[in-house]
Amino acid sequence: MLRQTAFGIALSTLVLAGGFMTVPIPGKSFTQQDNQSHQSFNAAKQTAANLTFQSSLLEKSVFEQINAYRINHHLPRLNLNVNITRQARIHSQDMADGKIPFSHRGFEKRVMATSLLFNSAAENVAFNTGYSDPAQQAVVGWLNSPGHLKNILGNYNLTGIGVATNDKGDVYLTQIFLNNNKRLKRR
Repeated sequence: MLRQTAFGIALSTLVLAGGFMTVPIPGKSFTQQDNQSHQSFNAAKQTAANLTFQSSLLEKSVFEQINAYRINHHLPRLNLNVNITRQARIHSQDMADGKIPFSHRGFEKRVMATSLLFNSAAENVAFNTGYSDPAQQAVVGWLNSPGHLKNILGNYNLTGIGVATNDKGDVYLTQIFLNNNKRLKRR
């Protein structure tokens, strides 16, 4: 378990669920038996490509919404960092795949894996199903939660966002916040 005093870490969780979600999945137009396995392979490949593309758009949407909120509250924009994003994506994918439960488990390891200098770090995670815009729903939920809002309005300058979707249509979102300063030592 992480101690807030050791790393200045603020952790929050949010679960959003409900409604109906339709995920475009390529139809099975082939009926011939010999084309069945080929069609299934192509459908799976196309679905994975669509989910990757959709995940990137959702990540961009979260990033833009959070920065717009910070700007409206006279705070500086967060800078998107590829190392932090990589760790956020891995965490979201691990939750979506059921490798780990929906949680902040491994947060310290994720932050250390960024190889960045920092003096404080925080993480918001969300899980939702059934919303036409899961990124917006996660951000709205975070803004309505005191712990998540504290992270969003915190003294951070770097962020990374990762989104993953499983075959049930569940969407997992992770946003990691870091405040780094050249004078700081890596923790």
